[in-house]
Amino acid sequence: MFALITTLSIAWFAETLNIFPSQPMHVAEPIPAKGVSMGMVAAMMPNGNSSSPRRQEEGGQRSAPPPPAPAVPLPNSAKENRSSLTKKEATSGGKGATSGDQERVRDPKTLRRLAQNREAARKSRLRKKAYIQQLETSRIRLSQLEQQVQVARVQGVFLGAGEQPAGFPSAPSPAAVFDMEYGRWVEEHSKLMFQLRAALNEHMADEQLQAFVNGAMAQHEELLNLKGAMARADVFHLLSGVWASPAERCFLWLGGFRPSEVIKVMLKHVEPLSEGQILGIYNLQQSVQEREEALNHTMEATQQSISDIVAAPDVAPATFIGHMSLAMNKVASMESFVLQADGLRQQTLHKLHHILTTRQAARCMVAIADYFHRLRALSTLWVARPRQEDGPGL
Repeated sequence: MFALITTLSIAWFAETLNIFPSQPMHVAEPIPAKGVSMGMVAAMMPNGNSSSPRRQEEGGQRSAPPPPAPAVPLPNSAKENRSSLTKKEATSGGKGATSGDQERVRDPKTLRRLAQNREAARKSRLRKKAYIQQLETSRIRLSQLEQQVQVARVQGVFLGAGEQPAGFPSAPSPAAVFDMEYGRWVEEHSKLMFQLRAALNEHMADEQLQAFVNGAMAQHEELLNLKGAMARADVFHLLSGVWASPAERCFLWLGGFRPSEVIKVMLKHVEPLSEGQILGIYNLQQSVQEREEALNHTMEATQQSISDIVAAPDVAPATFIGHMSLAMNKVASMESFVLQADGLRQQTLHKLHHILTTRQAARCMVAIADYFHRLRALSTLWVARPRQEDGPGL
């Protein structure tokens, strides 16, 4: 009887232990990874269920913990993401040190190759600059050749004006050709001065400004060549100034501008000047004024001589031709005076270009062009001015 009671008590105690779990109830069971079935989880758990191990009835000892779950293979995309993250962390952590080490550990061969690349780039830049300068020089030479061809064409018209055969229309007179060529020159010179003024406002390099200044000098030489041909063809037309505007005609000196007046215009617009430049311009102005006075005296003397020859009394018909031939020789000497005046104008521009810097020479060219442009504008305004009507008594 006592043995039966003892057996029942042990059985009841074992059942009571099965009611209470060996682990807390609030601990959540691990969620199986993606791709692991519930059957695999159940197989990994002891006794085929997910409950915690219980105390064994017969031995009275705790059961051994379940073996660790086998590693579940991850998908290929997860492996690639993990490897890329690891590489990024390694790269970001040692980027500065790696680049610094590479800079310090460059071998002599790499350094020599880099130096050769830099030298090749420098030579390439120099070749490009020389090529651009060669193109600009070729452009200026081509422009000069075109000007020489134009001058030769005009001279051909001047010299062959009266040699057309009968039945053909007569060629235009030298005066008409010169007036037409002068109008074309004024238009082209105005375009070039507009470009030069824009280059000054944009603060271009001296090389580009020098190209514009050389173009302006070439245009002035073209005009002097046209005037020289006109002086040999008809010096009276050139000296009269009918090819220029009325306001320009008032300031005309021997068929062109007065060089000393151009120097005064330049001094008002080109500054600052160094002491050496001021001294050079002063000496140039003195020499130019002296040559102007000398040409004025010789021209006045020649004009007086022509007037005396023409006004001589009692010229017999037999000696009239010889008398007029003497006057013609005096007129021919006037041509040389005009050519000397043109040479003085050309020398003045060249000496100013030599004294001034490139930027100052560009401003000088613009100032001279503006001066004559304003004289032409003054003439236009004077002709178009409103006139008062005459009174009834006049």
